[in-house]
Amino acid sequence: MSCAPQITQEMRSRGLRLTSQRLAILETLRHSGKHLTPREVYEKARESVPGLMETTVYRTLEFLVKHQLAFAAQIASGKLVYEAADHDHHHILCRNCHKEVEIPHQQLESLYREIESSTGYRLTTGHLTFFGLCPDCQ
Repeated sequence: MSCAPQITQEMRSRGLRLTSQRLAILETLRHSGKHLTPREVYEKARESVPGLMETTVYRTLEFLVKHQLAFAAQIASGKLVYEAADHDHHHILCRNCHKEVEIPHQQLESLYREIESSTGYRLTTGHLTFFGLCPDCQ
C-alpha cells in the first residue's frame, strides 16, 4: 500500500518540494518497519527510481532528518541508520548481542522538560539511542 498521498500532503504542508527520489526514500523508510543503513535505503528505493544515485540517498536522508521527517540513530557497530519519523521514541541497544528495545518517548518526557528548564534549550529530537548490556549479556 502506497503512502504517497500522505507523504505528499505532509511535504506540501511544510512548504517542501516533493521529488520522486524523496518520495521513494520516505516510502522505503515508512514501509521498512526497522532501521535501515543508507545502502539498504538505496537498494530498496532504486526499485522505484531506477536511476537513483547512492549519493542522492545520502543527501536526501540528511534533508529528511533536518526537516524531522526521518530519524538518524547510531547502532552498536557505530554505523548510522535511519527510520521514518512517524512517532517519537528511543532505543536501548545491547553492546554485546545488539538486541534492541524501543522506549516510548513518554517515559522520558519529564527528563526532557528538566533538561530544557535547566539549560534554556528547546530539545528538538524525539529519538535517542542508549547503549548498555541486556539482561542475557550481563
